[in-house]
Amino acid sequence: MKSSKKQIRYSRINGAVTLNTTIKNGYKILYHRFFHLDDRLLLILAGSIVGICSGLAAVALRLSLESVLEWLHPFRAYWWAFVLPAIGALISSVYLEKIVREGAGHGVPEVIYSVSRYGGILRFRSSYSRLIASFLTIGSGGSAGPEAPVVMSGSAIGSNIAKVLDLNDRQRITLVGCGTAGAIASIFNAPIAGMVFAIEVILGEWKFVNIIPIAIAAVAGAQVSQAIIPEQVIFNHLPFQVGFPDIMASLCLAIFTALISVLFTKMLRQTGKISKKSALPLWARAIVGGCTVGVIAMGMPVVLGEGYHFIQSMISETFSMGIIFAFVAVFAKIFATAMTLGWGGSGGIFAPCLVIGSLTGIVFHKALFLLFPEIGCASEGAYALLGMAGIISGVMQAPLTGIFLIVEITGGYETILPLIVVSSISSTMSHYIEPASFYFKELIERGQFLRPGTDARILSDLNIQELIDTEFIKVSENMVFRKFIEIIKTSEQHFFPVIEDGSNEYKGVVQISSIRKLALDPGVYDIVFLNQIMDTEVITASMENDLQEVLDLMDINQMDSIPIVENDQFVGMISKTMILDLYRRELIMQTSAQ
Repeated sequence: MKSSKKQIRYSRINGAVTLNTTIKNGYKILYHRFFHLDDRLLLILAGSIVGICSGLAAVALRLSLESVLEWLHPFRAYWWAFVLPAIGALISSVYLEKIVREGAGHGVPEVIYSVSRYGGILRFRSSYSRLIASFLTIGSGGSAGPEAPVVMSGSAIGSNIAKVLDLNDRQRITLVGCGTAGAIASIFNAPIAGMVFAIEVILGEWKFVNIIPIAIAAVAGAQVSQAIIPEQVIFNHLPFQVGFPDIMASLCLAIFTALISVLFTKMLRQTGKISKKSALPLWARAIVGGCTVGVIAMGMPVVLGEGYHFIQSMISETFSMGIIFAFVAVFAKIFATAMTLGWGGSGGIFAPCLVIGSLTGIVFHKALFLLFPEIGCASEGAYALLGMAGIISGVMQAPLTGIFLIVEITGGYETILPLIVVSSISSTMSHYIEPASFYFKELIERGQFLRPGTDARILSDLNIQELIDTEFIKVSENMVFRKFIEIIKTSEQHFFPVIEDGSNEYKGVVQISSIRKLALDPGVYDIVFLNQIMDTEVITASMENDLQEVLDLMDINQMDSIPIVENDQFVGMISKTMILDLYRRELIMQTSAQ
């Protein structure tokens, strides 16, 4: 009786398990049939979720910074206030280096490299690590912005949601772009700028399959921001009266902002290099950088934090600083930002660019009216706005981002024509002077800037082992020429690697084209050995070389094939014909997957 009851219970359990398994399998089948036949709907839905999550992260950082900056404001009056940025930078650097084990800085190049090289794979802890680090740095007064950390956070959120949904590389990259767009749209309440920045800077390619999900994510991020912080624009101002003289003045302003942009970029990089060469540990460098910013802030408070309230005063024309002090403030902000980010702090360059740009615009406007009092240009606030667009476009070399960002955060649509002029010329001149933007320069120097669809990206995806032809007849250096002639009669090889007897060590190459005269003289067949005619000067490559380096070696030395030697052992040969064939197949695969 008991056994029959157990059997009934077991059968019920087994039946329930079978039913649950059937239901789960049914859901999986429906999921794959519904989404994977056409993934546009999947990317739109997932992009919306990513946009909401990244928007929440951005709003959390923004509100936290506003609270801590307001809380610390009374302490700025004390003589010891200069140590506050140092304390924040110290805690931030220790947190990143010792706890989450990530580098300091802003993190945008890491996102770009992840997209271009690893299909957008980012660690989950990156979704919060930079938020905490930048909160400590900026909240204590460090000269940086919250935008790059929220880009890192949003991108990591998109990457990990893609991981949960088991998406492929292309889909994951799209969700990384969605995270970027949602974060920028939320922090600035600027959905178009968020979408444009994600596509123009992070992804680097305008594709229909990317644009719609990213646009939806940007809208979702902006709506989250508006729901929690109800505001139309970040910076309010009176309407500007822009005329033809402003268009002409914008040409000169664009040149000025381009020069300041290049100076800012070089200062950031040089300061970072000096910091890395220093013998001081990271925490000590962070203290030095923070104290430097604190000392500068005692005379120039404009360098503290993200500086949004100073931007507001400049756009609304309540900024009281004269032309000399405003000019000095431009360089003070540049140096303070370089010391913050280069010496161990964490944050972005968006907000510093906006402060530097607005100061640059004000300096230009004051100088313009000193030289031409009757010129009849627009107000000082309008030129602050144009200066911001010029610096953003020049530093990032992303003119569309500069144009749409400034229009959306200020509502200054009446300045759209001079905005386009300043942004376009500034980014073009900056690119002429400094070919790589701040975000791309370090990646290019390390050979890690691999945009989708480019030769460098496709070659980086090819495995050098797939190209090596190992089916080569190897010959001994002590082989007599007659025996070698018998070998080449039945071989189609054009190159014969020569090895040492016993050790199999690679010694050189015998090329058929170089021994034709000897082959036509039977009298030397028995008196010539291969070690006498082999070419020991042939350039070789190793398994550690990437394919681009191998191609460069072949082009420089005018070679159609190159020997691969590893630990003095001959591995095989790589030919240009094999590279081009595999390149063509890889290009077809990447094109069909898009």
